[in-house]
Amino acid sequence: MRVQSEQKRFQTPSYVADVFLDYFNQRVRVENYRGNIKQIMIVLDQLVDDHQFTKIIFHAKPEQWTQLLSFGFELEAVFKGYSNGSDQYAMAKYKTNDRRTSEHWVKEDDILLDVYQKGRDVKAKELPEEYTFRRAIEKDSTKLAELYNKVFDIYPTPMNEAHYVQKVIQTGSIFYIVECKGEIVSAASADVNRTYHNAELTDCATVPEHRKYGLMKKILQKLEEELKKEQIFCAFSIARSLSFGMNAVFYQLGFDYTGRLRKNCYIYDKLEDMNVWVKDLSDFNN
Repeated sequence: MRVQSEQKRFQTPSYVADVFLDYFNQRVRVENYRGNIKQIMIVLDQLVDDHQFTKIIFHAKPEQWTQLLSFGFELEAVFKGYSNGSDQYAMAKYKTNDRRTSEHWVKEDDILLDVYQKGRDVKAKELPEEYTFRRAIEKDSTKLAELYNKVFDIYPTPMNEAHYVQKVIQTGSIFYIVECKGEIVSAASADVNRTYHNAELTDCATVPEHRKYGLMKKILQKLEEELKKEQIFCAFSIARSLSFGMNAVFYQLGFDYTGRLRKNCYIYDKLEDMNVWVKDLSDFNN
């Protein structure tokens, strides 16, 4: 089976760059770098030619993001506090008109407005007694994979494979689950970066017939508490722009919308736009 993604380090006397090659989503991403940006661009262009990538993502430092404009990049989102409290700017460049063009952009704007109009103060729903919450362990990997296989036809990472889920847990991601009558019906994770002290809240999934109780909102609150214990204060998430429910959840939890990543990854049945939501967990008024 072909590798879906891999990370490589490129370095010369003039630069160092850690580059994430995402074959499944046809994109390349730079997250950590220093040195000569112009030389890094040459490497990226070569990778695009070699692998037919259609999107380049460059996570730039605050003092350098405008430099990328001269290379044809545009600003898509700001990850506030991403790197030990310093912001990170998500710059993007597209290699095809199809990848750059979003057919649902205006609809996604309308969904965002609906989210704002609903407001942050939404009364929590009472849960039936059969729902129980807990932190997941490695033994839950098979049932978690079954959940993701049931909820998503296509997902950016192979979360429908038990061995992959187990590896994700082993490498430090925190999963919280909801069980009903012995079955996992909802789950989400915090992918913790202990170098830059941030965490992505991701892998949010709830079986359709259990979505009326607001389980995901409660799971994310529990993940926030776990992150605070580890003094991880930058929490962010990338939610489907077409999903009113998930965007409403993050807004209600005090996250701020900071941009949209155009045709960022395959989910459900197509390449989808993703909204970026960020929260400072050290701000107890948030």
